[in-house]
Amino acid sequence: MAGNPDDRTKVNTPSAVDGQVTSNSTRVILSTMPEVREASLRVAKSAQRLLSIFTQDLEPLIYGEEPFLEAIKRLVLARSYAKVRVLLADPSRAMVDNNRFLALARRLTSCIDLRAMSPEYPASAGAFIIADDKALVYRLQADRWDGIADMNDPAVVRRYLNFFDEVWQTSMQESQMRQMLM
Repeated sequence: MAGNPDDRTKVNTPSAVDGQVTSNSTRVILSTMPEVREASLRVAKSAQRLLSIFTQDLEPLIYGEEPFLEAIKRLVLARSYAKVRVLLADPSRAMVDNNRFLALARRLTSCIDLRAMSPEYPASAGAFIIADDKALVYRLQADRWDGIADMNDPAVVRRYLNFFDEVWQTSMQESQMRQMLM
């Protein structure tokens, strides 16, 4: 394929979700850890009020990196109403490691809320990060780097945010996580 290699990964076509078509979507295909890290950072920096993260174990290669942690700090310290919600599928792995995101969450307990996924829901192998109701990085399998990033597709983001909110409502902080944050 001739031309810029980035032209192969950017798709600027309408996307249909539940019968709705949005034409402002610019979807980027991700396939490497640096791409996922950079896209996740872009999503975090774009958040104005709410950042929702669904992760298996607070992936330190993405969420434990200094630029990402700085973006989180800027979000929650610049706006008193800003919130970061993290839903963990497997919190035991995150608590075993010396996770830098957890260290930040310990210092900012009123702004960063961590919960373990309820056993009511079947285990999800995916991972995603959502800024407000607009931007998203999504991977179908958290143990692979293949995924998508979209900075402006509210219809698709709404589907993942609805799933997150539903699971969030039934999930509770595990006693170990609560003790760790105090």
